[in-house]
Amino acid sequence: MTAPALPSVWAGRVAQQDWAALAGELDTHGHALTGPLLGPAECHALTALYDEERHFRSTVDMARHRFGSGEYRYFTHDLPDVVAELRASLYPKLLPIARDWAERLGRPGSWPPDLTDWIERCHRAGQVKGSQILLRYGPGDWNALHRDLFGDMVFPLQVVIGLDAPGVDYTGGEFLMLEQRPRAQSRGSAIALPQGHGLIFTTRDRPVRSTRGWSAAPMRHGVSLIRTGQRQTLGLVFHDA
Repeated sequence: MTAPALPSVWAGRVAQQDWAALAGELDTHGHALTGPLLGPAECHALTALYDEERHFRSTVDMARHRFGSGEYRYFTHDLPDVVAELRASLYPKLLPIARDWAERLGRPGSWPPDLTDWIERCHRAGQVKGSQILLRYGPGDWNALHRDLFGDMVFPLQVVIGLDAPGVDYTGGEFLMLEQRPRAQSRGSAIALPQGHGLIFTTRDRPVRSTRGWSAAPMRHGVSLIRTGQRQTLGLVFHDA
């Protein structure tokens, strides 16, 4: 009988996070910062892939599309091991949170336990393009507030991992979130993303208590102006485009 595969070092780091605390942060703020998921050498290895065309299906110039300023590249489905392992390890940890949110908001929450099955559902619905990205910003670059919605098949949480050190490799470039609060002014957050750490955040909204039970508070995300240096991140999205 074949022995079961041992979990990767990346799966081990995902498992070691305090998921109860992260779920609480997500409930309160719509975003939550993890501990380290990647070491500095692993971050550098990922950023080095950016200039290797074979890893990517397309490149987006944000200024051209009026998304902001900067550039990002979509990986092909043939993901580097570290990207594939992190995505596969994070999905089952995020799934209970996603299902809980869906129940509170009265939405279907029928995501399957296995990420592969969920991605197959996306493909059957016509969302067949890989959505994992490397983003690169230089001085003066920024990202407009937006949501990563590519069709009807949506997973409500995603993760961005910092690949450079804020205050050392670059200044500025905080991760921004804006929440539209029911019958109130919008609330903003600015998060410095430590190198190798992940930020879990809502894809489109989060449940908030209201006089009638639970309501959906829409949220968008972006990146503030990079003042100096270069800021690079890995984006993990759990639905295809």
